[in-house]
Amino acid sequence: MQTVIIGAGAMGCLFGGLLSEAGMPVVLLDVWRAHVQALTRNGLSVEWRGKTRTIAVQATTRAAGLEAADLVIIFVKSGHTAEAARTAAELCAEGGLVLTLQNGLGNADILARIVGDERVVAGTTAQGATLLGPGRIRHAGRGPTVIGMWRGGNFQKALQVADWLNSAGIPTEAVEDIRPVIWNKLMVNVGINAITALTGIRNGQLLDLPQTRALSRAAVEEAAAVARACGVAVAEDAVQRVFAVARATAENRSSMGQDIDARRMTEIEMINGAVVRRAAELGMAVPVNQTLTALVETLQAHYPS
Repeated sequence: MQTVIIGAGAMGCLFGGLLSEAGMPVVLLDVWRAHVQALTRNGLSVEWRGKTRTIAVQATTRAAGLEAADLVIIFVKSGHTAEAARTAAELCAEGGLVLTLQNGLGNADILARIVGDERVVAGTTAQGATLLGPGRIRHAGRGPTVIGMWRGGNFQKALQVADWLNSAGIPTEAVEDIRPVIWNKLMVNVGINAITALTGIRNGQLLDLPQTRALSRAAVEEAAAVARACGVAVAEDAVQRVFAVARATAENRSSMGQDIDARRMTEIEMINGAVVRRAAELGMAVPVNQTLTALVETLQAHYPS
């Protein structure tokens, strides 16, 4: 399965590296020239539990001339999804698929509008990675990947993608209905990311104070109510799941927190902001998510130049 990964950040490099290490044909596509040059010249350096190995990978900054892909995996930040979708449409072979494992809610809809409903596979992953510098990542954690066709389509294709990832040592399950999986992952991000980004704390510190736990609980309960109003069966213990993730990743700084620290645009629009948009469509009030969204948007709009 000829694969192109659009977005060679931490997660794109992790998946590209694991696929390459297993002998799969994969190309990493990214606009960061110094990073691509380092990958091409030195390979991908992967740190895991205090040990580092180097994986030979193919990487480029140019989509032109690449072989038609059976699978395009999208790992860009949500603000670049539409541009990545247009590139994916050009790269996909006839019958090719586009897989998004991005954070948040709404990326699959953008992809579907551009490449077609039947070609989009969506999912979540509990794999974790941190970008350390050009050509260098830390594999921060292992966990399952769950995928499914976004809007109908042939479920056998999702099974084929899952088999492909499993063969590279990336534990993956294909499910008939991916929406509850994505919403449940969304609620983890809703309960952790904006709060840690705004306060500068690590994930585990969210549990230190009753007022912080209450804020997280309120955001998650709002999101769960919106999901159920959309007809999505989400976990009854959503809040406790969020707290369990915060506890398990206690020393981590959330991805949104890292974006704020680095003065980058965040994915707030596709996380808490997605809850706000869906709630507005349903005529529901979600004041906590609305406030968190507004605060993060205000902060990132006033980064020092």
